[in-house]
Amino acid sequence: MNERPGELPPITRDIDLTPMQRSRTRKSVAGSAIGNAIEWFDYGVYGYLVIYVSALFFDFGGDQGSAMPRILAFATFAISFLVRPLGGIILGPLGDRVGRRTVLMATILMISVSTAAIGILPTYETAGAWAPLLLVLCRMVQGFSAGGEYAGAAVFMAEHAPDNRRGFYGSFLEFGTLAGFSGAAILVTTLTLVVGEDGMMDGWWRLPFLLTLPLGLIAVWLRRSTDEPDTFTEDVAGAQSGQAQTARAALGSLLKNFPAQVLKLGGFVILINVAFYLVLTYMPSYLSSTLGHGAAEANFALVIIQLIMMAVIVPFGALSDRIGRKPLLLVASLGFTVFSVPAIMLIQIDTLWAQLAGIGLLGLFLVMVISNISATLPALFPTSVRYSGFAIGYNLSTAIFGGTAGAVNETLIDATGNVLIPGWYLAAAGLIGFLSILTFNETAGRSLRGNVVPGSDDALRRAQGEQLIGGKRRSS
Repeated sequence: MNERPGELPPITRDIDLTPMQRSRTRKSVAGSAIGNAIEWFDYGVYGYLVIYVSALFFDFGGDQGSAMPRILAFATFAISFLVRPLGGIILGPLGDRVGRRTVLMATILMISVSTAAIGILPTYETAGAWAPLLLVLCRMVQGFSAGGEYAGAAVFMAEHAPDNRRGFYGSFLEFGTLAGFSGAAILVTTLTLVVGEDGMMDGWWRLPFLLTLPLGLIAVWLRRSTDEPDTFTEDVAGAQSGQAQTARAALGSLLKNFPAQVLKLGGFVILINVAFYLVLTYMPSYLSSTLGHGAAEANFALVIIQLIMMAVIVPFGALSDRIGRKPLLLVASLGFTVFSVPAIMLIQIDTLWAQLAGIGLLGLFLVMVISNISATLPALFPTSVRYSGFAIGYNLSTAIFGGTAGAVNETLIDATGNVLIPGWYLAAAGLIGFLSILTFNETAGRSLRGNVVPGSDDALRRAQGEQLIGGKRRSS
């Protein structure tokens, strides 16, 4: 609904919620988080199993010393990201038109089925060229559905959360992300230790992919039992009869009225994705195949760091509710810019403690970023185009810089012989992220209701006596 001058949507606080509303909020957070965990469980499984996937699907010539099978395996990982913008363009506007919950139930089902299908694919030895082609097809379906999953889950959670605790509740979505990755790491590492490298090659690599299906069915059931956010239903109810926007109209409104917001989001997402996929997805291959460290030991180091990140992510989210989103994000982006190369230099030392120190430094900056994603990015757009704006901006940037990160770094290292490439890549992404964050409104504690960009009405709110965290004073 469109607010008239002087009529600002109220800021909701946790103490304003009834016990039933708190229960709805927690259920929506749980439904969002488990779906998000499954999505990233798939990415984590692929990253940790890429050594076996490359050998079983892309080792066409049998050259044991060649990096080409790994490059092709990471390229297949990247192909799924190229489809994500299509999913965002179709599923995002649908989420703004038919509802967040409906689209989220469809996306998690598609992700689960396509991921589980990888677990029953034939290998190159038994099916020839059909094996990598079928793998690419599964990754494309997964990528299309992921184009609406993450954005929808973040928007769904943010619109359910009280305004003064959106950082706290939003951090649980990213807790699900880390839980998915950690679950993948623990499962693959344990399997490798129990059955050995030969056992993994003989077929045990399939199990982690197959487990996604029952987990996905649980997520569908959880989401089916949740309600649409009041923020969304109020916006739909506020539209005059016959003027409720179609999905195409939502897309047109976004591109016409909010292109700057999409660009701001896209710049920040470069940092999010480069950091996320290099640190948590590409790192197992970098440690074992590029640097020659043991696969199990490398995975173990990453598991430790991820568990520590899970322990601190909710406190970081709650901290952003008190001091604002921008201070944490600016510190993290500067940290990546300055310390990424030294961290990669530490990781090259073949001791567990050095690897833990290097990955831990990168993990600290990463957790500061991801603890804020679900509270920050939905607040870049008004309600009527929130799902569309998040899904399209996020997935366009992810397609170019996220899924390609592993393949690009592997190719550059192979071409130049410079094993510090991941550090320089992270530093460049940190600088881009820093410049994007500078353009954000401070949105901690701001309302998401109504069709204004949150944080753009700060001056009017202050004039009415509201106490706001950070932000610029600007004319209304």
